[in-house]
Amino acid sequence: MADFADASTPSPSSFHKRKIHIHTSQANQDINNGEAPFTPEILAPTPQRHLLESHVRQSWLRTPPLSPVSSRAISPTSTRAISRSPQQPKSFSSFLDHEPTEHGTAHGIPRMHSTESLNSRPKTVENSTARRFVRWTHRQGQRNWSLLFVCLASHLLKYCIGLGSYSGHGTPPMYGDYEAQRHWMELTIHLPTRQWYTYDLQYWGLDYPPLTAYHSWLCGLIGSLINPEWFALKSSRGIETESSKVFMRSTVVISDALVYIPAVFMFSRTWLGTRSKRTQNLAFIAMLFNPALLLIDFGHFQYNSVMLGFTILSVSLFAMSQDLLGAIAFVLSLGFKQMALYYAPAIGSYLLAKCLLLGPTIGGRLFIRLAITTILAFTVLFLPFFPPFAPLFSTTQCDHTDSSDCTITYLTVLDPISRIFPFARGLFEDKVANFWCASNVLIKWRVWAAPNLLIKASGGLTLLGFLPGVLSMMSAGWRLRTWQSNSSGESTTSTPIPILSLLPYALLNSSLSFFLFSFQVHEKTILLPLMPLMLLSSGAVPESTTFAWGALVTNVAVFSMWPLLKRDGLGLQYFILLGAWNRAIGYNPFKEPVLSLKSFVQLLSISVHIAAAVLHILELLFDPPSRYPDLFTVLNVLISTPVFFCTWLWSIKCCIEVSWALGGLTGSGTSSGARPSSRAASVVSAGDEGVVLPNLREKLDGNHKGDRARTVSLGFSHSKQRTRRTSSSVSFSRASGVRAMSTEPS
Repeated sequence: MADFADASTPSPSSFHKRKIHIHTSQANQDINNGEAPFTPEILAPTPQRHLLESHVRQSWLRTPPLSPVSSRAISPTSTRAISRSPQQPKSFSSFLDHEPTEHGTAHGIPRMHSTESLNSRPKTVENSTARRFVRWTHRQGQRNWSLLFVCLASHLLKYCIGLGSYSGHGTPPMYGDYEAQRHWMELTIHLPTRQWYTYDLQYWGLDYPPLTAYHSWLCGLIGSLINPEWFALKSSRGIETESSKVFMRSTVVISDALVYIPAVFMFSRTWLGTRSKRTQNLAFIAMLFNPALLLIDFGHFQYNSVMLGFTILSVSLFAMSQDLLGAIAFVLSLGFKQMALYYAPAIGSYLLAKCLLLGPTIGGRLFIRLAITTILAFTVLFLPFFPPFAPLFSTTQCDHTDSSDCTITYLTVLDPISRIFPFARGLFEDKVANFWCASNVLIKWRVWAAPNLLIKASGGLTLLGFLPGVLSMMSAGWRLRTWQSNSSGESTTSTPIPILSLLPYALLNSSLSFFLFSFQVHEKTILLPLMPLMLLSSGAVPESTTFAWGALVTNVAVFSMWPLLKRDGLGLQYFILLGAWNRAIGYNPFKEPVLSLKSFVQLLSISVHIAAAVLHILELLFDPPSRYPDLFTVLNVLISTPVFFCTWLWSIKCCIEVSWALGGLTGSGTSSGARPSSRAASVVSAGDEGVVLPNLREKLDGNHKGDRARTVSLGFSHSKQRTRRTSSSVSFSRASGVRAMSTEPS
């Protein structure tokens, strides 16, 4: 039954004024009686969490979140105690036209039904088709089946995208990425392991890490059992039969279903574990139907979802404090595609910061276990290139001479490593929306600088680019470091730590730094910065800045790949998927903006979308001049690059903000680096284990020993009142200098 405000109940403001007055009167009475004066409590408002942190789990604090944990409004409460007639089920189409007429709030706060509050409700929520679908399935009692339906719909959509063209379709002699993937299946099932990275390098030589080679071997083995002609050595080059294309498309869909979809589902249930099921399902849908990933993997033809799935899996395992398994998952991501190195600075700094946070004893043991696990995982991946599976040394002829007597001896394991890191290919091969291609319009880098100098410059700029995220993570771990373990001596590594909330921003900062400043960047590489941004925006409320950045960058990322998609014949899929995804999440920069026009991201979004629309119209109506055949491609780069650069700056800002908030809310550790006493720390328990963190309450009391008043938040005061009503026991040990609060339900 709904609770309604009683007219006789005093307002919160009058109640607190009366309480302070009572405390003051009690203090005066104690002074007159000769007793110690009563210390009044100054009630301060409860601090609210920033919207950027609205999705972060609170389980490590063992406290409820300070801000609303759901991005949807609370369902209106009926004014009748008991419904007299059952509600008839509605169809999804009729539900789309239904508009709510009431708002409610929770936890006993009076519900306001004024017209002004109704008009102020954001319209963006109601424009989201995915949100309406999830709400309809929940009201129909089909929420357990909704995700299964979404997965089946996504598979159908992926096959529909695959009906179109692909990279290199009908363009001999080299074709494209489709033929490269098929050719790797061909050579891995016919050649020994030691020849995988040296066989006919002029025709799509294998240049991905060993896990991709093993994946190609498995797919080729299954395909050769169905039809050996699909992967016959040499004679199958350029094969484009309908049956072979169906099989190749199916390998992408099945690989995606085995790795990416479970990883996304796991993320929605771990990182968004404190959110409602509707919000979790919405995040799952938003990430599952990412238009950029759909167009590249199931249109252009690649297996990026496997690499991204392993990375998302590692992030989810870190949230579950399964650091060793998370490290193995990230090694698998690196073993599938070397582009996962874009995430390595963020992942490495997070694990190292956690080791610092846990202290020299527990953190040192964790560091050793992580090092051993990582080395063993890489060893297993490269094991077929070591004896006895392959010779320890290999020989090759010298490139600078025609003499057959000139040979070079090297380690066999260097074959895949030299192919994985192609430093000799130059700074960039195609026009990509990054710093080097955009600035090349004015500064011809290849003319004015040597290749070795350009490689060093790109490495230095990349290092400076991701350094803020790494330093923010390391400084947060250092400020929150602890020097003691729990009394039982058990490991505390299973407890989620506060720096976990900084990980997605560090991933975004690191991957964007590589995309903007690194060498050998392709259009498809934008998928890597897009992944952590999708992790952040999928759980953000539509009115937040994070959601606005996520939607904007996703649209611009797809737009930046337009020259590639147009060349592959995927123009129809491009427009349909982009429009459908924006409709699904309820994003429209022109109608009913997400933020006010005073917001920088909103102004940037409107400007960029207008420029992109104008460029598409010009490209449709006119041909580029013969003198500048790449004019439209260069304009695409000049439109997209500023957005990615601003997003990189925003990621730095978020890293600094979150790192500062973690240090400011939890303390700065031990400034002198000395080992603190037991009175300066308290154990924050989580499950059966605990992590020793600085006692912020004692620090505050120590700073105000001379004051006659103690500042307490309204939430803390109300929680004490609720604790008294539920017969909870709260004990404060002032003699020892440590307050230990234990709550026992009656």
